[in-house]
Amino acid sequence: MNIHELDRFYNSKLSPVILIPGSSATNNRFDGMVEDINQTAPVRHSLIKVKVWNDGRITVVGKKLKNDNEPFIVVGFENNHDGYKNIKAEAEMFNAAFAMLQNKYEFNNYKGIGHSNGGLVYTDFLERYAQNYPEVKIKKLLTMGTPFNFEETSIHNRTQMLSDFIKHKKRLPEDLTVYALAGTKTYTSDGIVPEESVRAGKYIYQNQVKNYTEITVTGSDAEHSDLPENDEVISTITQRILTKPQPQNGATQEDGSVVTKKDKHKEK
Repeated sequence: MNIHELDRFYNSKLSPVILIPGSSATNNRFDGMVEDINQTAPVRHSLIKVKVWNDGRITVVGKKLKNDNEPFIVVGFENNHDGYKNIKAEAEMFNAAFAMLQNKYEFNNYKGIGHSNGGLVYTDFLERYAQNYPEVKIKKLLTMGTPFNFEETSIHNRTQMLSDFIKHKKRLPEDLTVYALAGTKTYTSDGIVPEESVRAGKYIYQNQVKNYTEITVTGSDAEHSDLPENDEVISTITQRILTKPQPQNGATQEDGSVVTKKDKHKEK
């Protein structure tokens, strides 16, 4: 980087939310979720869709909207199959997409969301590839219905994948905040993923990252495939993942007071 590129990088206000869908899902997976979030967003979030093809091509659809510092960027794969071998392949493909996105948008931090196996891809990426970007920090990660132990219902039956994740957890960013969300159609499952498999994430992240929080979502929309559009999930993303906008000068706050330049300075 030259001096101008370095200045632009370190002063960048861009903090994208990069999403990875689950197996068999496309990069259209989060359309409804993003639209729901935009219904109440003070600034409309862009929706950019990236696809990584098996031959190495990367295609991008969508553009970043003006004044949007938190665009939603969905990364999908032509190889979107299940299984540990494919998870590792998709993590490598995600790494290629991430390098392209970081070069294109020059962000120095980001947030991650992974639905189902997308959370596994994120975990593998963080353990094997994130170290290649020492100046780019992931601030928060939300996993939704992620089967950290695949279909196993007991932590005593650890899959090779879970064992590998635990083995390499020291590579995870220590300043990361992780939310592991589980849906419950029944007392033990969201209809597809066993709840104990979701909770196995604590053996990877807990006491390794800065914060690790488990969240349980219940109700009619708590089934595995419904999680991205679940109202509680939308609220979690809005309240815990996205940056809360600071009151603008002249804006009326909830208590009826008006923010002035002096007040704004005091709030910092």
